[in-house]
Amino acid sequence: MGALVTGVDVAVIGAGTMGRGIAQVAASAGHTVFLFDSVADAVAKARQAMAKDLRFLVEKGRLADDECQAILDRVQPAAKLEDLKTAGLVIEAVIENLDVKRDLFGRLENLLGPEAILATNTSSISVTAVAAGLARPERVAGLHFFNPAPRMALVEVVSGLVTDPALIDCLVETARAWGKVPVRARSTPGFIVNRVARPYYAEPLRVLGERAGTPETLDAILRESCRFPMGPFELMDFIGHDVNFAVTCSVFEATFGDRRFQPSLIQQELVLAGRLGRKSGRGFYDYASGATRPAPVVLPSHAGPAKAAMLGDLGPMAALADRLNGAGVEVERINGAGTLVAGTATLALTDGRTATQRSVDEKTPNLVLVDLALDYAGAKHLAIARSDQCSEEALGDAVGLLQAAGIEVSPVDDVAGMLAMRTVCMLANEAADAVTQGIASRADIDAAMRFGTNYPLGPLDWASRLGFRRVVAVLDNLRAHYGEERYRVSPWLRRQLATES
Repeated sequence: MGALVTGVDVAVIGAGTMGRGIAQVAASAGHTVFLFDSVADAVAKARQAMAKDLRFLVEKGRLADDECQAILDRVQPAAKLEDLKTAGLVIEAVIENLDVKRDLFGRLENLLGPEAILATNTSSISVTAVAAGLARPERVAGLHFFNPAPRMALVEVVSGLVTDPALIDCLVETARAWGKVPVRARSTPGFIVNRVARPYYAEPLRVLGERAGTPETLDAILRESCRFPMGPFELMDFIGHDVNFAVTCSVFEATFGDRRFQPSLIQQELVLAGRLGRKSGRGFYDYASGATRPAPVVLPSHAGPAKAAMLGDLGPMAALADRLNGAGVEVERINGAGTLVAGTATLALTDGRTATQRSVDEKTPNLVLVDLALDYAGAKHLAIARSDQCSEEALGDAVGLLQAAGIEVSPVDDVAGMLAMRTVCMLANEAADAVTQGIASRADIDAAMRFGTNYPLGPLDWASRLGFRRVVAVLDNLRAHYGEERYRVSPWLRRQLATES
């Protein structure tokens, strides 16, 4: 079975936001697209919205006027399912209800030719379950686009238990021909993106639950230190807490209560209160007219020490020493255990322990931990956590040192693993489990998270860059601190330790 080409008709069922976006993608690739919806005027409204989007591209000079009209002309309204019988590929984008999808595919199987492909755009329902009961379940696959479909590059191509491998090859090549980035996934709760991304919400929610920082401060840390496009709390507000909470609950239930996916009571309270985010006018933030978002907590200016000592290898934080030298702080390099000493303060990269526990373990009372950054050479914002034993003088020395390098400093309370480090390590851990379980390849998982969520790095590339030994140590320390299965280390990550130099 080869790639679909322009001569093959495509049918899209469901003319909502996703359906019309998928129709636009297929029509832009040259296909005749039949668009059907059970609601009488839905297709007409979808074509109007599509025309508006395409005209915008014309106005911006990204699309020729004649091509805009040609794309619209290729989208043909279908009055009834029987109008789709010539389609070689049917993509359903209807309500997320298993019975509705099964009934639809049962009707389509009797209507379409034997070589036609049945694809579901579901983001959460098992492809195997959708195909069950059909005479030919092997011709059903998932073709999961991301919203908005014309602009988002990623497409998850999902195989059910009996999906024909040649059909998956065909859909991968088709998505690539449509200008998308296709990744292969096995049907499992959340597929790749909705599964691997859960820690990006779960860990910040837990840190918030421990009252380690405000939503706006935690958002700023992940956005500005690690270059995630949106902080987790503003992202949940954007998605809608009803939607985000439902996905988390769905994955949690489908994995038989795996604590790694445990929903948050904080988010449940927001849903119960109707504070769903942007669409309701309030979530973690207030979106009412005239409302202003609170600023993240940033520590005031402190005088920094003129000298510092770099004791041993700082690991990912090593670029700070060069940055301090460039800012006029004399940094002496001597042997040691991987810390930065400035005045009375000892700074170290978080390793998953609390600063207070590590202070006791290492007999270093004036300990200040620094959270993870994507790039310490260019980071403009960092989070720190002081041990309970740390003096005010030492805290001031640590803050002043970082500020001397041009870095804004936000405090978080002494929570294990801080925020960015534990979040990135848990993202890597979930991605590693997806590799272990054969859900997708390492390359496809990293591509999915980069193109589906716009993460600055794929989680497994990020783990490799940090060092697998460091990631495993952070997770082991989190598990020891909480005593929970939630932080168990993926076998794939442990396996990497054998080959890591």
